[in-house]
This record gives sequence, structure tokens and C-alpha cells, in this order.
Amino acid sequence: MPASKVYFTDMRCKVGDSLLDKLNRLIQKAGIEQIDFNQKYVAIKIHFGEPGNLAFLRPNFAKVVADKIKALGGKPFLTDSNTLYVGRRNNALVHMDAAFENGYSPLSTGCQNIIADGLKGTDDVDVPVPGGIYCKTAKIGRAIMDADIVISLNHFKGHEGTGFGGALKNLGMGSGSRGGKMIMHNDGKPTVDQNECTGCKGCTKFCNQNAILFDAAKKAGTAKAVIDHNLCVGCGRCIGACNFHAISNDSSSSNAALNCKIAEFTQAVVHGRPNFHINVVNQVSPYCDCHGESDAPIVPDIGIFAGFDPVALDKACIDAVNAAPAIATSIISEREQTHKDSHGHADHLTDIHPTTDWQTQISHAEKIGLGSGTYELITVK
Repeated sequence: MPASKVYFTDMRCKVGDSLLDKLNRLIQKAGIEQIDFNQKYVAIKIHFGEPGNLAFLRPNFAKVVADKIKALGGKPFLTDSNTLYVGRRNNALVHMDAAFENGYSPLSTGCQNIIADGLKGTDDVDVPVPGGIYCKTAKIGRAIMDADIVISLNHFKGHEGTGFGGALKNLGMGSGSRGGKMIMHNDGKPTVDQNECTGCKGCTKFCNQNAILFDAAKKAGTAKAVIDHNLCVGCGRCIGACNFHAISNDSSSSNAALNCKIAEFTQAVVHGRPNFHINVVNQVSPYCDCHGESDAPIVPDIGIFAGFDPVALDKACIDAVNAAPAIATSIISEREQTHKDSHGHADHLTDIHPTTDWQTQISHAEKIGLGSGTYELITVK
């Protein structure tokens, strides 16, 4: 596959020229105006940040993108899907609260927030995955699939399961509904915490497979729910239906399979419609913005990358992070000092998360024709 063009601007700003001005010039140089936005609905896929985390992208970046899209005649909205785990973004109500708390509102960004997979993470579409090996279809939040154009605006960072989080992670995992996230993280078979279950049977209303059973023979106390995995299809609706957080996924795919599934879900999201991608490489935290806290950045702020190929974009950011000096006060200096004693520095992302191989995500994305890991870097002042 030929090299893709990736456009880059650093974080330096002369007096009178802001980073937001540079972002606007960057996306223009990268060709965003080649897309016909006229009267088109445009999903700007973003991560609103788990409350308590301070490394997520400031809403100012989103406003630049939204304003550009509106100037070109488009109808932008910011969007994310509900989380699989229990937190402040696991249903649309608390998710919207979290977005507002972190500064994402129509007043700050100039466009609306829409939770892509609905109130409880069940409003999704089964989308074909061209070239899919692990997944032939992907469960994607309906609002994202209803859009005519997809733009990803991503905070590039480390990630404990995938090694890194960039455009592919934000689009693949972030666009998946609760059922989609179940498929990516495991085989889609939730279980019930017997200590948390109240026996209310509310979950049964949402199971089309009659897979949720109750121990009718229990002589004392309240009968508790049990999920028959032979009947369960892994839609995840019961997780969203439980008001007591008693239902969850209890097993994970291998990190290699997780990386591959994320690439395939991304393919489902972008295939067949215009798409454009932006990675902001600042406050490069070692863990995902889904954490309710953010550790110290592992490298100095690098800049902003943009282009039409999400694979090339992520690879360019990986290379830039690995070429940057480690910040001595971060977790990376601790990890790399340990590793240097035996084998010397390999790369920052692997040294932080040695149980996963980030290259799996890039190579699988190339394999299914999503993009190229080879790129030409073009600097924009």
C-alpha cells in the first residue's frame, strides 16, 4: 500500500498566533475542504473524558473543527457511545452530565452533543465489516451511522489494553454500542454479581433470548438472576437495563484480538463515506481517558497531526512519541529504567505496557485495507 500523507504542526506559537489558529490551518492544508459538507450531517467522534481525568481534549479544539464544518455548509455534532464499564458515562444521562462538566456544551463548541447509542447503549446498527476476519458485522451507535460524514478528533495517549489510543481506538471502540464493546472485549457473555442483584427481574424485559433465569428453587431470600450463556447472544442490553450495576462482562479477549477487533470496527465506521482524522498529541498520559484520573504525561507535548488515513495518522503519532524524550517525573522513566537493565529501550509505549503489542492494531488495519502504516509527513507552520 502506498504511503499516505500526514500533516503536522508543532505546539510552538508566535505572539498573536494561537494553537487554535494553527489547527485551523492544519486541517485546511490536510484537505478537509475536499469533502462536500453542504447540508450534510457530520459526526465529530470525540471522547468527552471521564470526570476526574484532566488529560482529555479541551473543547476549544472541537469548536475549531465544528466552526470549519459549519463554514463549509455542514451540520456538525459531537458524539460518543456509552461505556461498557460502570462509571460516569455508562448511560446517556450521566454521559451528557459528564460532557457538560468537562466543558463540552453548545455554548463552548458551537454544536450539540449526541450520545450515539441512545439512553442505555442499545440503539445500534449491525454494520458490515469489509475484509473482517474476527467480525463480519460490527454493532455501531446509530447516530454515528446516520451521519453522512465522520470526523475523528482524538487525544493520542497510551493505553493499557492496546498500547496506544488514537484515531483507530476512538473510532473503533468509541463508536461501538454496548453490544459492540462486548464483542471487542470478549465473547459477549455477561454475568451477574449475585451480591448486587436484587431480584427485581427488570433485566428480563430486555432479553429477547430468554437467557436470564432466576433460581426459583431458592427457599430463603430473593431469587437472583443467572445468565445462560448457551442462549445469550451478547447484545449487552441487560447491562444497561440493570439499575443496580449487577451485570457486567467478566472475561476479556487477548490484547491481540482486541486490537484486531478495534481495527475492524473502525473499518465498519468509515467505509463507504467521507472521513477525516485529527490527533492531538499533548498531555500524553500512559492510560486511557476513560480513567477517572490522569497520570503525568510521559513525553513533552508534540503537536497536532491530521489526514484522511487513520492508520497512517496513528503510526506517525506512535513514531513521534517514541522519538521524544521521556519525562523523568512520569511512569515511563520508572518502567524504562527497569527494562534498560536487561534489554535497553525498545519503545515508550511497549515499555509502559509490555503485555500488549501496539503493532498488532496497525498491521491488522493494513491487512483489511483500512489504511497504510507508511506515511509522508508534511509540516505546516
